[in-house]
Amino acid sequence: MTAPGWEVHADTAPPADPLELARAWLPADDDPERPRVTLSTVGEDGYPDARTVLLSAFDDTGFAFHTARTSRKVAELAALPRASIVVLWPDFGRQLVVRGDVVPDGDDQAASAWSARPEYLRRLAYLNTEEHAALPQGERIARWAAFAGPVGTAASWVGYRLRPRELTFWAAAPDTASRRLQYLRTAGGWSCRALPG
Repeated sequence: MTAPGWEVHADTAPPADPLELARAWLPADDDPERPRVTLSTVGEDGYPDARTVLLSAFDDTGFAFHTARTSRKVAELAALPRASIVVLWPDFGRQLVVRGDVVPDGDDQAASAWSARPEYLRRLAYLNTEEHAALPQGERIARWAAFAGPVGTAASWVGYRLRPRELTFWAAAPDTASRRLQYLRTAGGWSCRALPG
């Protein structure tokens, strides 16, 4: 069986559309094991800011993630709607880096992502507030246990879609140096070039 990431090292021409390669690497949207990705934004103080989020969905329109409306990343994206994500497969020696513009996700897509979230994360959307964080641990635990459970999508829930302008696929290899395929969106489509790892 060919190891994941072989496409980056193959002598054959890479796909003209990088989203085709991304589809081969990423799980289907209905897979309950959602990839954890590092989302990077530009902080309001001008410094990079990064955190781990779930990749809710992926299609030709981009890479979707969802979060609390009051989170710092929402304010950062309002100020500068650009971001990057890194998807890492450490066991397979590969990663995908995506950079681009960020737009709000649609209501239907947000509802679909909400219904796919495990109960813990839906509960978190209701209870993960500054007020709750400031409580003593015992009271935080008691409130968590007493919460009757999410009813409908939390008002704090908001989604975004990263529309790629650059995708870089990196893969290790047991018998040669690692290698990258970098795709850049151009006026005529996508350009691709091989880069050192």
